[in-house]
Amino acid sequence: MELEAVLKERGGATAGDPARVLEAWVKRGWPAGGADTELIAAESPSMGRPRELSAKGDELEYEALPEGSTVSTHMLAGAVAGIMEHCLMYPVDCVKTRMQSLQPDPAARYRNVMEALSKIIRTEGFWRPMRGMNVTATGAGPAHALYFACYEKLKKTLSDVIRPGGNSHIANGAAGCVATLLHDAAMNPAEVIKQRMQMYNSPYRRVTDCMRAVWRNEGAGAFYRSYTTQLTMNIPFQAIHFMAYEVLQEKLNPHRQYNPTSHMVSGACAGAVAAAATTPLDVCKTLLNTQESLALNSPSGHITGMANAFRTVYQIGGVTAYFRGVQARVIYQMPSTAIAWSVYEFFKYIITKRQEERRASR
Repeated sequence: MELEAVLKERGGATAGDPARVLEAWVKRGWPAGGADTELIAAESPSMGRPRELSAKGDELEYEALPEGSTVSTHMLAGAVAGIMEHCLMYPVDCVKTRMQSLQPDPAARYRNVMEALSKIIRTEGFWRPMRGMNVTATGAGPAHALYFACYEKLKKTLSDVIRPGGNSHIANGAAGCVATLLHDAAMNPAEVIKQRMQMYNSPYRRVTDCMRAVWRNEGAGAFYRSYTTQLTMNIPFQAIHFMAYEVLQEKLNPHRQYNPTSHMVSGACAGAVAAAATTPLDVCKTLLNTQESLALNSPSGHITGMANAFRTVYQIGGVTAYFRGVQARVIYQMPSTAIAWSVYEFFKYIITKRQEERRASR
């Protein structure tokens, strides 16, 4: 019934136009003004801080939407966003892992992403690119819940210190970097298992088989062998990501109005730039996770540490080896970033709106 009311209010929005329906739905929850240039302050019931509306009077500044969200709301919305992001893009992630192989089997050499997907499905079965997705979904839920909850809390805290009452780009970037520590701690074991199952001729049929084999043969430390490399990659990734995102937002959405299209485009482009710049670190992380047998030159039989991984990559493939799979990584990251942020903001708003409606009805 609520959706029908929205469609009647916004006659131009139809069921086949989800972006406009969502925009109308979001706007419906906030007061609208008639003045063209007046700034309207709407007091937040939970935060007690004013929310500024743009010159149009009914456009809420997107970065402040919604201010009444709780930690549980951020965690739930983040978990849903993380699971959807990783599951929807998992086949491309499988291709990325294989294309980063330093010494691939002749049957696993691919020119591009589409050829790789087609070849994997044709020669190894339709469901082969999806193997290991269950452990990724299991890890992505809590990892992204912690990430977004930490990000939102630190972003507000740091912004109040650096730029009271405003939004600080430095605070956003710093919050994203710190949140990465929690995200990677929760996600790293799942990444190890996932990437081993994605490799060509992987001996593991089930996630549990891989977990037991890694634990028995390499010990618990194997699940965090790439953690420092993961952090070394993801911290600059997040810094680049947020800086690029804010720059694009200033160009595409200078008034910071609610605009799903601009946020998806900004997120996708920022993710692509950050992904391309951090590909060498991702290649080293993949090597540490998969421990390719042909690349093991160390006396202990295992590649350990980022420095060892960097040397091994250079010895086997030279400088160009650091950018193996860059195309697949960029193709994976662009929609992945767009999906994560758009789904997160959507669920955050819906959950918070329902909570505020329940409080108002009491």
